[in-house]
Amino acid sequence: MMTLRHFEILRAVAETGNFTRAAERLYITQSAVSHAIRELEEKAGTALFDRLSKSVQLTKSGRLLLEEITPILSSCEALDERIRCLEQQAPLHIVSSITIAAFWLPKILNAFQKDWPDLRVNVDVVSAANAIDILRNGNADIALIEGAPPQGPFKCTLFAAYPLLVVCAPDYLITRKELTLQEFCSKKLLLREKGSAIRDTLDSVLYLAGHTAQPAWTSVNSLALIEAAKAGLGITILPDVLVSEPLEQGKLITLPVQDLLLRNEMYAVHHRDKYLTTPLRALLSHIESTMS
Repeated sequence: MMTLRHFEILRAVAETGNFTRAAERLYITQSAVSHAIRELEEKAGTALFDRLSKSVQLTKSGRLLLEEITPILSSCEALDERIRCLEQQAPLHIVSSITIAAFWLPKILNAFQKDWPDLRVNVDVVSAANAIDILRNGNADIALIEGAPPQGPFKCTLFAAYPLLVVCAPDYLITRKELTLQEFCSKKLLLREKGSAIRDTLDSVLYLAGHTAQPAWTSVNSLALIEAAKAGLGITILPDVLVSEPLEQGKLITLPVQDLLLRNEMYAVHHRDKYLTTPLRALLSHIESTMS
């Protein structure tokens, strides 16, 4: 059976014109060289070298075989060089929840890619629940999620947090008195969809207090909820980073609600048994540095 080693020996003998020098180049014995060439000739059914008095030369059949194996050996040698830096070439795949992708991930990736400028990074922006499903199925290297850390074979690293604010138009309520949870739940609520980290945090707090939200609006788009709230259509609950501008402009106001202090923590999640490549470890380091 022919192997790459046979081909390397054939090329070495052809280039040196001598079995002994070929053996020295390849750091093997002359008998190993002779044995390999004999096996190739038996396989080919013809002589590959003319044995002259002081050297050997390729026969026409030998030259044909050398032409065939040269590109194969060149490809293998190129692969041997590339195989040492596969980690630097393999792309990273991140799945991220929407808020993190909008306000934290760009800064993280800018810092990361200063150290790894040639590394491709693919990002999918999805809900927190979908991010964990993608990670669990092995289709991502790391998930950046908000809310409660997931159960299962994961390692979760807390890297940031944000408060959720209850906001409405300035003229939505006659008075800005503090609402009870029951009063809050009776209002027109403009909420994110179930399964989103924002909605899950709200529903958990209400459930523990014995209440349930019945939203007038449900949306996967936070901007739509902001515009609806600005138009006086109800009360919405969103991250502070999303509503800071309309609050500063006076188009929204915060609304105090008893016992409704909401905060979402953000986690970098990867499978605890997954091999962490050097770039992935570097990315995790950049993510963790956002806490400082």
